[in-house]
Amino acid sequence: MPATTIHFVRHGKVENPEHLLYERLPGFHLSEVGVRMAQATAHYIAISPQLNTVSAVYSSPLERTRETAGEILESLNAVRGLRGERSLELITDERIIEAGNEFRGKRIGYGEGALWRNGNLRLVRNLWRPSWGESYRSIAQRVQDFALEKVSEHPGEQIVVVSHESPIWSYRHMLETGHPEHNMLLRHTALASITSITYDCATRKVMSITYVDPAAGVQ
Repeated sequence: MPATTIHFVRHGKVENPEHLLYERLPGFHLSEVGVRMAQATAHYIAISPQLNTVSAVYSSPLERTRETAGEILESLNAVRGLRGERSLELITDERIIEAGNEFRGKRIGYGEGALWRNGNLRLVRNLWRPSWGESYRSIAQRVQDFALEKVSEHPGEQIVVVSHESPIWSYRHMLETGHPEHNMLLRHTALASITSITYDCATRKVMSITYVDPAAGVQ
């Protein structure tokens, strides 16, 4: 039976010297380390006989995900060129964007605008249910809508989807436990890691979930 695998990649490390909660704010790019992380994951994908056969690369529209996806595309297209195949182009989709968050623009830990000032922490009542922004259920549902659509569009194929920690983990947690609610401090989605989910094309049910961290040693 045909199966489709979606490889969800988290973006690399972001340049953020002010330690802001950047959420969906524009202008936050990969740091030098983040670029190397993206390149490590891109290399891992490109040299894998299974992974380098992906038929499409999707990304959240934010800079850090598009830059990570760009590194992956560059490595993939180099391999595809050697095989005489056409180059892939990046496709963006709002459904895999970062979670909405009322703390965006706040600074973690110190100074004016710090998260703990002006009563901001009153919103943090339950780590399993983000009263400070978009619910985990909403996040997981939009990612699932995207994923099942792509399973139908890419039967028997593999695709790469570059997204963010919260969307990837909320969706995975829903698939594995039946509910998307979780403790945000216990996520298992490292920077530039790959969470691969394989679906039965006929039933659209999940067959397997695997995880690798190709950029673990990057500094």
